[in-house]
Amino acid sequence: MEDQQKLNELINEINAYNQQADLIRQQVELIQASIGEVDALSNTLDDLNGEKAVEAFVPVGAGSFIKGELKDTDEIIISIGAGYAIKKDAEGAKKIIAGQKKDLEDSLDKMLANLQQVTDILANLQGQAQQIRAAAQGGVTGY
Repeated sequence: MEDQQKLNELINEINAYNQQADLIRQQVELIQASIGEVDALSNTLDDLNGEKAVEAFVPVGAGSFIKGELKDTDEIIISIGAGYAIKKDAEGAKKIIAGQKKDLEDSLDKMLANLQQVTDILANLQGQAQQIRAAAQGGVTGY
């Protein structure tokens, strides 16, 4: 009976850590998506470098776009977080983007380290649960 109680406690703990691992995986996916967006922005700025006017599809809402012309590609309004944006030239924007990407990569590294830690704990708990199950089955078959 004591083994069953310990096993139930381990199973509850395993379930909690599985939920935590799932949340961390979701955060990792969001950070990776943000890194992809920052990379796409950086590539777009590289493509626009030196162009005076460029045809583009401009978002107008609800997933709809209108073909338009970007007349001044030398100035970029770039988000700096917390709902704020500033006007920068392409080089200034690239510096901000590089800083944002570094911050995202640092966050990703921390999340991956957290995920590894949770995964290690899960492996340990699952090993303990297996031992209790094996001991219980061994005791039953010994009668």
